[in-house]
Amino acid sequence: MSSERVLVILPAKDEQGRVGTVLDAVRRVLPDADRVVIDDGSCDGTADEAAKSGARVLSHAVNMGYGASLETGYRYAVRQGFGIVAQMDADGQHIAEELPRLLEPVERGEVDIAIGARDSTLLRGSPVRRAGQLFFSVLLLTCMRRWFADPTSGFQVLGPRAVRFFASGVFPCDYPDADVLLMAHLAGLRIREYPVRMRPRAGGRSMHAGLRPVYYGAKMLLSVFIVLLNVGTWRAWDQRFREGC
Repeated sequence: MSSERVLVILPAKDEQGRVGTVLDAVRRVLPDADRVVIDDGSCDGTADEAAKSGARVLSHAVNMGYGASLETGYRYAVRQGFGIVAQMDADGQHIAEELPRLLEPVERGEVDIAIGARDSTLLRGSPVRRAGQLFFSVLLLTCMRRWFADPTSGFQVLGPRAVRFFASGVFPCDYPDADVLLMAHLAGLRIREYPVRMRPRAGGRSMHAGLRPVYYGAKMLLSVFIVLLNVGTWRAWDQRFREGC
Protein backbone atom coordinates (compact mmCIF):
# COMPACT_ATOMS: atom_id res chain seq x y z
CA MET A 1 0.00 0.00 0.00
CA SER A 2 1.09 3.55 -0.69
CA SER A 3 2.51 5.72 2.09
CA GLU A 4 1.48 8.92 0.27
CA ARG A 5 -0.39 11.53 2.26
CA VAL A 6 -4.06 11.92 1.28
CA LEU A 7 -5.84 15.23 0.74
CA VAL A 8 -9.59 15.49 0.18
CA ILE A 9 -10.61 18.61 -1.74
CA LEU A 10 -14.13 19.98 -2.05
CA PRO A 11 -14.86 22.82 -4.48
CA ALA A 12 -17.78 24.79 -3.06
CA LYS A 13 -19.99 27.66 -4.20
CA ASP A 14 -22.82 28.66 -1.83
CA GLU A 15 -23.02 25.29 -0.10
CA GLN A 16 -23.88 26.50 3.42
CA GLY A 17 -25.96 23.88 5.20
CA ARG A 18 -24.38 21.04 3.21
CA VAL A 19 -20.60 21.38 3.20
CA GLY A 20 -20.26 20.80 6.95
CA THR A 21 -22.20 17.54 6.77
CA VAL A 22 -20.00 16.30 3.91
CA LEU A 23 -16.81 17.25 5.75
CA ASP A 24 -17.93 15.50 8.92
CA ALA A 25 -18.65 12.34 6.92
CA VAL A 26 -15.19 12.49 5.29
CA ARG A 27 -13.57 12.82 8.72
CA ARG A 28 -15.39 9.72 9.96
CA VAL A 29 -14.42 7.64 6.93
CA LEU A 30 -10.85 8.93 6.45
CA PRO A 31 -9.74 10.27 9.84
CA ASP A 32 -6.10 10.55 8.77
CA ALA A 33 -6.78 12.52 5.58
CA ASP A 34 -6.54 16.30 5.42
CA ARG A 35 -9.57 18.21 4.13
CA VAL A 36 -9.58 21.39 2.08
CA VAL A 37 -12.55 23.39 0.85
CA ILE A 38 -12.02 25.72 -2.09
CA ASP A 39 -14.61 28.45 -1.54
CA ASP A 40 -15.26 29.80 -5.04
CA GLY A 41 -16.61 33.25 -4.26
CA SER A 42 -19.55 32.12 -2.13
CA CYS A 43 -22.11 34.69 -0.99
CA ASP A 44 -23.21 32.70 2.04
CA GLY A 45 -21.52 31.12 5.06
CA THR A 46 -19.84 28.26 3.19
CA ALA A 47 -16.33 29.23 4.30
CA ASP A 48 -17.30 29.65 7.98
CA GLU A 49 -19.16 26.34 8.04
CA ALA A 50 -16.19 24.54 6.47
CA ALA A 51 -13.77 26.08 8.95
CA LYS A 52 -15.99 25.09 11.88
CA SER A 53 -15.85 21.50 10.62
CA GLY A 54 -12.07 21.60 10.87
CA ALA A 55 -11.23 21.96 7.17
CA ARG A 56 -8.64 24.27 5.67
CA VAL A 57 -10.41 26.88 3.52
CA LEU A 58 -8.87 28.35 0.37
CA SER A 59 -11.00 31.26 -0.83
CA HIS A 60 -11.32 32.78 -4.28
CA ALA A 61 -12.18 36.47 -4.08
CA VAL A 62 -14.55 36.03 -7.04
CA ASN A 63 -16.22 33.06 -8.67
CA MET A 64 -13.61 31.49 -10.97
CA GLY A 65 -15.33 28.25 -11.97
CA TYR A 66 -15.35 24.61 -10.97
CA GLY A 67 -12.19 23.70 -12.87
CA ALA A 68 -10.25 26.63 -11.40
CA SER A 69 -11.31 25.51 -7.92
CA LEU A 70 -10.03 22.00 -8.55
CA GLU A 71 -6.75 23.36 -9.89
CA THR A 72 -6.36 25.47 -6.73
CA GLY A 73 -6.72 22.25 -4.76
CA TYR A 74 -4.19 20.39 -6.93
CA ARG A 75 -1.62 23.15 -6.65
CA TYR A 76 -2.09 23.29 -2.89
CA ALA A 77 -1.60 19.51 -2.73
CA VAL A 78 1.68 19.70 -4.66
CA ARG A 79 2.99 22.59 -2.56
CA GLN A 80 2.13 20.82 0.69
CA GLY A 81 3.54 17.45 -0.36
CA PHE A 82 0.34 15.43 -0.70
CA GLY A 83 0.69 12.51 -3.10
CA ILE A 84 -2.95 11.46 -3.39
CA VAL A 85 -5.93 13.75 -3.90
CA ALA A 86 -9.56 12.74 -3.51
CA GLN A 87 -12.06 15.18 -4.94
CA MET A 88 -15.78 15.30 -4.24
CA ASP A 89 -18.66 17.75 -4.44
CA ALA A 90 -19.72 19.73 -1.39
CA ASP A 91 -23.46 19.47 -2.09
CA GLY A 92 -23.99 16.00 -0.61
CA GLN A 93 -24.23 14.01 -3.86
CA HIS A 94 -20.99 12.15 -3.31
CA ILE A 95 -21.06 9.68 -0.43
CA ALA A 96 -17.97 9.70 1.77
CA GLU A 97 -18.34 6.00 2.57
CA GLU A 98 -17.55 5.28 -1.10
CA LEU A 99 -14.12 6.96 -0.88
CA PRO A 100 -12.21 3.80 0.16
CA ARG A 101 -13.47 2.02 -2.96
CA LEU A 102 -11.74 4.67 -5.08
CA LEU A 103 -8.75 5.18 -2.81
CA GLU A 104 -7.60 1.56 -2.61
CA PRO A 105 -6.66 0.97 -6.27
CA VAL A 106 -4.76 4.28 -6.33
CA GLU A 107 -2.87 3.44 -3.13
CA ARG A 108 -1.99 0.03 -4.57
CA GLY A 109 -0.57 1.73 -7.66
CA GLU A 110 -3.02 0.01 -10.02
CA VAL A 111 -4.41 3.24 -11.50
CA ASP A 112 -3.59 6.94 -11.64
CA ILE A 113 -7.22 8.12 -11.72
CA ALA A 114 -10.10 6.25 -10.10
CA ILE A 115 -13.51 7.60 -11.13
CA GLY A 116 -16.68 6.99 -9.17
CA ALA A 117 -19.35 6.11 -11.74
CA ARG A 118 -22.97 6.60 -10.79
CA ASP A 119 -24.96 3.44 -10.34
CA SER A 120 -27.75 4.06 -12.84
CA THR A 121 -30.10 1.79 -10.92
CA LEU A 122 -29.86 4.11 -7.91
CA LEU A 123 -29.56 7.54 -9.51
CA ARG A 124 -30.76 8.18 -13.02
CA GLY A 125 -30.45 11.98 -13.08
CA SER A 126 -32.26 14.40 -15.35
CA PRO A 127 -32.94 13.56 -19.03
CA VAL A 128 -30.53 16.33 -20.07
CA ARG A 129 -27.73 14.94 -17.89
CA ARG A 130 -28.33 11.37 -19.10
CA ALA A 131 -28.25 12.53 -22.71
CA GLY A 132 -25.03 14.45 -22.08
CA GLN A 133 -23.40 11.46 -20.41
CA LEU A 134 -24.31 9.22 -23.34
CA PHE A 135 -23.08 11.72 -25.92
CA PHE A 136 -19.68 12.20 -24.28
CA SER A 137 -19.36 8.48 -23.55
CA VAL A 138 -19.72 7.85 -27.28
CA LEU A 139 -17.31 10.70 -28.07
CA LEU A 140 -14.66 9.25 -25.76
CA LEU A 141 -15.24 5.80 -27.21
CA THR A 142 -14.52 7.24 -30.64
CA CYS A 143 -11.36 9.06 -29.49
CA MET A 144 -9.99 6.59 -26.96
CA ARG A 145 -11.50 3.24 -27.92
CA ARG A 146 -12.67 3.02 -24.33
CA TRP A 147 -16.13 3.23 -22.82
CA PHE A 148 -16.79 5.46 -19.82
CA ALA A 149 -20.24 5.04 -18.31
CA ASP A 150 -20.06 8.33 -16.38
CA PRO A 151 -17.58 10.73 -18.04
CA THR A 152 -19.00 13.74 -16.18
CA SER A 153 -18.37 12.38 -12.68
CA GLY A 154 -16.36 14.68 -10.43
CA PHE A 155 -16.02 12.00 -7.74
CA GLN A 156 -12.41 10.93 -8.26
CA VAL A 157 -9.18 9.93 -6.56
CA LEU A 158 -5.90 10.92 -8.21
CA GLY A 159 -2.49 9.38 -7.71
CA PRO A 160 0.82 11.30 -7.63
CA ARG A 161 1.35 11.37 -11.41
CA ALA A 162 -2.18 12.65 -12.05
CA VAL A 163 -1.88 15.31 -9.33
CA ARG A 164 1.37 16.64 -10.79
CA PHE A 165 -0.08 16.64 -14.30
CA PHE A 166 -3.27 18.49 -13.35
CA ALA A 167 -1.33 21.03 -11.26
CA SER A 168 0.95 21.89 -14.18
CA GLY A 169 -1.34 24.49 -15.81
CA VAL A 170 -3.13 22.21 -18.29
CA PHE A 171 -6.42 22.06 -16.37
CA PRO A 172 -9.50 23.89 -17.76
CA CYS A 173 -11.08 26.57 -15.57
CA ASP A 174 -14.78 25.85 -15.98
CA TYR A 175 -16.13 22.40 -16.94
CA PRO A 176 -13.46 19.67 -16.76
CA ASP A 177 -14.98 16.41 -17.94
CA ALA A 178 -14.48 14.49 -21.20
CA ASP A 179 -11.64 16.75 -22.34
CA VAL A 180 -9.66 16.06 -19.17
CA LEU A 181 -10.15 12.29 -19.45
CA LEU A 182 -8.94 12.38 -23.06
CA MET A 183 -5.98 14.58 -22.10
CA ALA A 184 -5.01 12.27 -19.23
CA HIS A 185 -5.34 9.19 -21.45
CA LEU A 186 -3.07 10.69 -24.11
CA ALA A 187 -0.56 11.59 -21.38
CA GLY A 188 -0.35 7.91 -20.45
CA LEU A 189 -2.27 8.03 -17.18
CA ARG A 190 -4.14 4.89 -16.19
CA ILE A 191 -7.86 5.59 -15.71
CA ARG A 192 -10.55 3.27 -14.44
CA GLU A 193 -14.17 3.63 -13.38
CA TYR A 194 -15.64 2.05 -10.27
CA PRO A 195 -19.39 1.87 -9.55
CA VAL A 196 -20.44 3.95 -6.54
CA ARG A 197 -23.65 5.09 -4.94
CA MET A 198 -24.60 8.74 -5.22
CA ARG A 199 -27.42 10.87 -3.90
CA PRO A 200 -29.46 13.61 -5.58
CA ARG A 201 -28.36 17.16 -4.73
CA ALA A 202 -29.36 18.13 -1.20
CA GLY A 203 -29.95 21.72 -2.29
CA GLY A 204 -28.20 24.69 -3.82
CA ARG A 205 -27.83 25.47 -7.51
CA SER A 206 -26.32 23.04 -10.00
CA MET A 207 -23.56 24.36 -12.24
CA HIS A 208 -25.52 22.79 -15.12
CA ALA A 209 -28.71 24.74 -14.40
CA GLY A 210 -30.58 26.94 -16.89
CA LEU A 211 -28.95 27.34 -20.31
CA ARG A 212 -25.55 26.27 -19.04
CA PRO A 213 -25.84 22.77 -20.60
CA VAL A 214 -25.92 24.42 -24.03
CA TYR A 215 -22.71 26.30 -23.31
CA TYR A 216 -21.24 23.22 -21.67
CA GLY A 217 -21.86 21.02 -24.71
CA ALA A 218 -20.40 23.52 -27.17
CA LYS A 219 -17.41 24.27 -24.96
CA MET A 220 -16.68 20.58 -24.37
CA LEU A 221 -16.70 19.79 -28.07
CA LEU A 222 -14.27 22.64 -28.69
CA SER A 223 -12.08 21.54 -25.78
CA VAL A 224 -11.92 17.96 -27.05
CA PHE A 225 -10.92 19.27 -30.48
CA ILE A 226 -8.15 21.39 -28.93
CA VAL A 227 -6.90 18.42 -26.90
CA LEU A 228 -6.63 16.38 -30.09
CA LEU A 229 -4.73 19.20 -31.79
CA ASN A 230 -2.13 19.12 -29.01
CA VAL A 231 -1.37 15.41 -29.04
CA GLY A 232 2.37 16.11 -29.04
CA THR A 233 2.12 17.91 -25.70
CA TRP A 234 0.37 14.99 -24.03
CA ARG A 235 2.76 12.47 -25.59
CA ALA A 236 5.65 14.39 -24.05
CA TRP A 237 4.05 13.93 -20.64
CA ASP A 238 3.61 10.22 -21.40
CA GLN A 239 7.34 9.96 -22.09
CA ARG A 240 8.18 11.81 -18.87
CA PHE A 241 6.00 9.43 -16.86
CA ARG A 242 7.60 6.41 -18.56
CA GLU A 243 11.01 7.74 -17.60
CA GLY A 244 9.88 8.17 -14.00
CA CYS A 245 10.09 11.97 -14.01
